[in-house]
Amino acid sequence: MKITDIETFLVPPRWLFLKVSTDEGVIGWGEPVVEGRAETVRAAVHELADLVRGQDPLRIEEHWQVLRRSGFYRGGPILSSALAGYDQALWDIAGKVRGVPVHELLGGPVRDRIRVYSWVGGDRPHGIRAAVQGQVDRGFTAVKMNACGPIDAIATPADVDGVLARAHEARDVLGPDRGLAIDFHGRVSPAMAKRLLPRLEEVQPLFVEEPILPELPADVLKSVVDSSPVPIATGERLYSRWEFKPVLDAGIAVAQPDPSHAGGISELRRIAALAEIYGASIAPHCPLGPISLAASVQVAFATPNFLIQEQSLNLHYNAGSELTGYLLDTSPFAFVDGQMARPTGVGLGIEVDEDAVRRAAEIGHAWRSPVWRHEDGSLAEW
Repeated sequence: MKITDIETFLVPPRWLFLKVSTDEGVIGWGEPVVEGRAETVRAAVHELADLVRGQDPLRIEEHWQVLRRSGFYRGGPILSSALAGYDQALWDIAGKVRGVPVHELLGGPVRDRIRVYSWVGGDRPHGIRAAVQGQVDRGFTAVKMNACGPIDAIATPADVDGVLARAHEARDVLGPDRGLAIDFHGRVSPAMAKRLLPRLEEVQPLFVEEPILPELPADVLKSVVDSSPVPIATGERLYSRWEFKPVLDAGIAVAQPDPSHAGGISELRRIAALAEIYGASIAPHCPLGPISLAASVQVAFATPNFLIQEQSLNLHYNAGSELTGYLLDTSPFAFVDGQMARPTGVGLGIEVDEDAVRRAAEIGHAWRSPVWRHEDGSLAEW
């Protein structure tokens, strides 16, 4: 079997799909994209195509190594995301050739269901209670919210009280039996993180995500972790096991590699194994499309230290193009009581509606990350 063709499809709302075809008619799908930089990743995918075209798609690890190590400059969000898309597609092909789901090729399942969470905003002072109640009514047992919008490096007592008030609103709705994750999104300074984290212990969060920017030194993160009585999670903007080791050394409780950014299924598996050495869990970051989610859950079902799965159903970014809109069969993503059953379909376990993908690609998208500013006009983290 040989790889014969590489195609990419820029589809709404902000996704990029990759189709890898073979001379025996077996097709693999991947989702290589960086939010707001889809065209850049697309160019990288096609630059790398000559490295895999004409090759045996079942030599997944060799392809992973070649795609990562063939250039003098390696890693980073663009190249790692392009690699991730290829890796997902090759695992999809391997599962289809062997007639099993990918998690069977990763050693088999260690669970029959995984817990998933949904997102409710939190940037603004109004609507948290109703948003959380809506997710509870849909059966979710865990939600994630942003801690705040743009916030000064040393915030006012009113800003701090606002963060706590919104978190308490969410906890009041969720009660003691459901999970609340709180995402700082790197918006607060280390000083403010140290002020906020002890106060947030009151709502007993499942974890607090990305308390500071990922590019800050690991010893700064360690000082934040050491000051925190709540579990710290990070990793959506880290792209390899090499980048995860320093944050694990710093003492994080939850690693959050993204299946479409951090080298795909192969690297997620390795990052999870590395986290296990530290007694840390993984909760894969996944606010993207159906192929990314399908790849992520294949790892989740075969990973002992998996905690919970992010997913983008009803996410505000998806307006007009829902998570399941590019699938022939939506049942794999039927979330019941906040859980997802183990997929039994071959490969990634989903059937992509190629006709719908091609129609959507004629429209494309030009999604860009928002630019946020403080009241004084200076640039803020978003």
